[in-house]
This record gives sequence, structure tokens and C-alpha cells, in this order.
Amino acid sequence: MKIYNSQTHKTQELVPHTAGKISMYTCGPTVYHYAHIGNLRCYIMEDVLEKYLRYCRLEVKRVMNITDVGHLSSDGDTGDDKMLSGAKREHKTVMEIAKFYTDAFFADCGKLNIKTPDVVESATDCIDEFISVISSLVDKGYAYFAGGNVYFDTSKLDEYYAFGDVSEENLSVGVREGVEEDENKRNKADFVLWFTKSKFDDQELKWDSPWGLGYPGWHIECSCISMKNLGEYLDIHCGGVDNQFPHHNNEIAQSEAFLGHKWCGCWFHVHHLNTAGGKMSKSSGEFMTVSLLESKGYDPLVYRFFCLLSHYRKSLAFSYESLDNAKASYDKLVAKAAALLKEPSEEVNSADFERLKAKFTDALDNDLNTSLAITALYDVLKADTNAATKLALIEDFDRVLSLDLVKAAKRANESAGEQAPAEILALAEQRAAAKKAKDFAKADEIRAQIESLGYSVKDTREGTKLIKS
Repeated sequence: MKIYNSQTHKTQELVPHTAGKISMYTCGPTVYHYAHIGNLRCYIMEDVLEKYLRYCRLEVKRVMNITDVGHLSSDGDTGDDKMLSGAKREHKTVMEIAKFYTDAFFADCGKLNIKTPDVVESATDCIDEFISVISSLVDKGYAYFAGGNVYFDTSKLDEYYAFGDVSEENLSVGVREGVEEDENKRNKADFVLWFTKSKFDDQELKWDSPWGLGYPGWHIECSCISMKNLGEYLDIHCGGVDNQFPHHNNEIAQSEAFLGHKWCGCWFHVHHLNTAGGKMSKSSGEFMTVSLLESKGYDPLVYRFFCLLSHYRKSLAFSYESLDNAKASYDKLVAKAAALLKEPSEEVNSADFERLKAKFTDALDNDLNTSLAITALYDVLKADTNAATKLALIEDFDRVLSLDLVKAAKRANESAGEQAPAEILALAEQRAAAKKAKDFAKADEIRAQIESLGYSVKDTREGTKLIKS
């Protein structure tokens, strides 16, 4: 497999540090709010990468952090504490906020068929590791104590700008309206490893340390959680392209200063999901979540399919029109699979299977080109081979794509073969009338009645569907 390395700006063969095994680290969410679908695009593409590596019979260990302390709203160690802001917004403790939104994140991942990583570690569970690594950096002369905080000294590095995309002349010092320059820093690129002095006098989470009562900076957590669970050498580090600088740059700086050798072999960055107004975020426009898409009648797997239609290194433009087009294509794939299921059973043609599978693997071997992988799926449906071979290939590809096409096809055939009884249809009409009259309490009551009779109710853009449970 060849993959683009964001650090070298080259597409290179993926060579594990240990033959046959892949160590993979994913920057996890800061759990102060729901993840929006732009965030989730990144996790979808990382999920495809992990599943394809496993598909290729590599032994993968994937680790993800949960940021529940230390992440300020500016990556340059300025702005508000995201977790504290979330707690104030909802009048809860920081840990209550962290638990709620961690659960919400993994619930959304489940709806999108995103596999949970092998290890999920919260920052608050690794304080001892952070203190140990920071202490070592201080002892080695890579960090200093000033104004109550511990800073990484970037001047001690031969090369700080690891990704080559930022020059010192263009580095923001963080001075803008409402934010003052941190005068404790020896160099404007230095970053905080441990806070004991900050503007957050009411910071809820603090721990004893050699430097006083405080809490870790954001950048140190990923390095430590990765090294704790994956060792001194990392094969692939994943994340959104917006984390490349300064977060991932700072990870490289502190990790390699601590270890004394090159740390990560390949950096995998997923580009933004954009709207007409620019990069999707929580603070601008409609707050786009998986739940919002569901409320509008979209199956979350339609959004996953939409993401797979584009290469991960290209910005993806979102609109409901483009999502509708993806839905129409997804529904056609399900319908074709449903038709194949109705054909007489035959033996899989192994020669056709291998020939058509090669197109799929060629696409993903070429820097995880999911768009061409979907084209390979269409080639299967158009191929001159029997239904059994086509179904076997669809299911084989779905080990990576995770679109549940055959499962959806089976459900479609079952629902098509079973007309809901008159009693259920009458209740559905009553519910529709209640919704039209904006009597949503009555509509919910009728939905519960329908479900008690063994049918689930699914509202779609085409209307209400009744599916036998």
C-alpha cells in the first residue's frame, strides 16, 4: 500500500516498523459538545484506513485519546478552556460533561459503522505519564519553568517546523483583541506543557506536580498516550488537517526530544468538510450533527457513503442537494443487491471474484482512493458474472466500506414482502394527521402504540416507512 505522508509531502510505501504489525494513533475528540459531521468525516476515513489494513491481513493496534482537560479554544495556548466552557454552558461539572459527550461521540460512531479503537484513553487517566515525560524534558534541557508554567523550548531543536508548511516569520504570537502575548515564553513558538498559572482561577481539574498544583497542556497528552500504549515507534498518526500545526507539530517536537529518535513513520491528515460559508464548525451556521441528519430522514450510512465518494485529501463540499444525490445512489445500490438476493443460488466464480477484487484493492492501495473503490463496487454490479459472485464481492468490500448494503437489501426484501396490516396502516395515517396538526405529543403516543404492535416507524424524505421489528 502507498499512502501520502503529510510530513514529507510524498506518497510512500507503508512499511511498518515491525513486520506484519501496524501501530496507529488517532487524535480523539475534545468532549465538550457533540461532534459535528465535519469532525466525523475524519473518523470515517480513519476507520476505512484501519479496516483496509486489517483486510490486508496486517495486525493493527489503534489507540485514541479523549481530551477531557487542557484543550484551550486556541491551539496556541490561549483562549477559553473548552471543557470549562462546556460545563458553564450546561451547569454541570467538567467530568459530567466529559462522560455525556464521550458517550454521545461513540453513539454517533456506532451509527456510522465506525469501529471503536482497540484502546481509548482519557487524558485525565494519564496524569502520571504526563508529569514523567515533562520532568524528563526539563532534565534534558528541552523545557523550562517560567511564570508558573512549564514550556517546551523550541530553540533547542535543529528543526521545529516539522511539516514545512509554516515559517517562523508567519507564526502568530497570539496577540489579538482580548488576548495578550505570553511574556513568559523565551521564543514565540514555545508551548505550554504544564499550567499552574492561567486565567482560569476556577479551573475544576488540577493535580499535584513538581511545579505546583495545575493541569497539562493539550499537546503533551497525545504523545504520552501514544507512547504508553504503542511504544517508542509509531507507524501512522491520524487527524484532521487543521491539527497539523501547531498540535501535531508540537507532538513531534516533544516526542522526539524525549525519545532521542524519529517517532512517527507516516502522518495521515483528512481535509475539511466545507459548507457554502466555508469550513464546517460548531460556531457557524447550522450545527450539523448525525442526529440532525436523522431528523431530516437520512440514514447515517448515507452520509458515510457521501464521504467515501471523495478522496480524503480533498476538501469536501456539503449541501443537502449533494447528500440527496448520495442517498439516491445508495438506495440504488441497495435495490440492486436486493434483486441479486432473489436470484437462484449458484457457486461463486473464484476467477471472476479475484479479477474484480483486484480493482478494489488497487484503488485502496493507491493512497486510500475510496472514490475509485466505489467505482470498483459499481463494476461488480455491471460485471458479466453470476449473482452469487457479485454478492460475495459486495460483502467482501463491505469489510472495509461498512455500508451494510446486503443487510439493507435483506431488510428491503423483507419489508417489500410484508404489507403492514390494516390496523397499523390506520395508526400511521392518524400519526401523520397529528404531525400535520403539530400535535407532536399525540404523534409520539401513536408511534409508541405502533411499535408495541411489532412495527418500527422510520420517517424519510419520501414519507413514513413501517418496518416489521
